Amino acid sequence: MELKEILRARRSVRKFEDRAVEREVVEELLKQAFTAPSSRNTRSTRYMVVEGREMMERIAQMRDYGSAFMKDCPMAIMVAGDESVTDLWVDNCSISATILQLAVTDAGLGSCWVHINGRPKLKAEPEGQSAEEYLREFLPIPAEWRPLCFIALGYPAQEVKPHSEKDDSDKVIWVK
Repeated sequence: MELKEILRARRSVRKFEDRAVEREVVEELLKQAFTAPSSRNTRSTRYMVVEGREMMERIAQMRDYGSAFMKDCPMAIMVAGDESVTDLWVDNCSISATILQLAVTDAGLGSCWVHINGRPKLKAEPEGQSAEEYLREFLPIPAEWRPLCFIALGYPAQEVKPHSEKDDSDKVIWVK
C-alpha cells in the first residue's frame, strides 16, 4: 500500500478473528517499528510480545475501562521505554507505537492502542494501583522499562472502513 492509503486505512480494531498471528509476521512488524526515529537516536523503545488466551485475559484486567476487549485478542505488543537511556522515552515510544500501528495496517492486520502509562487500574480510584503496577505483578518487565501502551493486534473480525475525507482546516494556524 502507498503511505496515503495506509494512513486512511488505519482504524482502531477491537474485534479479532480467533487465530494467531504468525511469528514471522510479528518479527517483520517489529523490524519496521525499530525504524522509528528517536530523540538523539537513543533508540530507547523496547517491546514485549504477549500472546495466549490466559495471558490476554489477565492483561484485559489491567484497567476497568477500555481494555476488556483484549481478552479476545490473539496478542498484544507492549511498547515501553528504557528510562535509563533517556527522559524522552514517552515521546520515543509514541513515535514507535504509531509506526508499529501503520506497519500492522500495511500487513492487513488490525490494531488498537491501549494506554498503560499514567492510567489507574480502577477509574474510580485514580490514586490507587496503576495499570503498570498491576502488569508488573505477572509480566517480566525489566525495572528500567516504563510501559507506555499495548498495541493489541490480530486479524480483524469485521471489515473496517477507511477514514473519510474531512475538512480540518479550522484546526490549523498558518504563520508567516
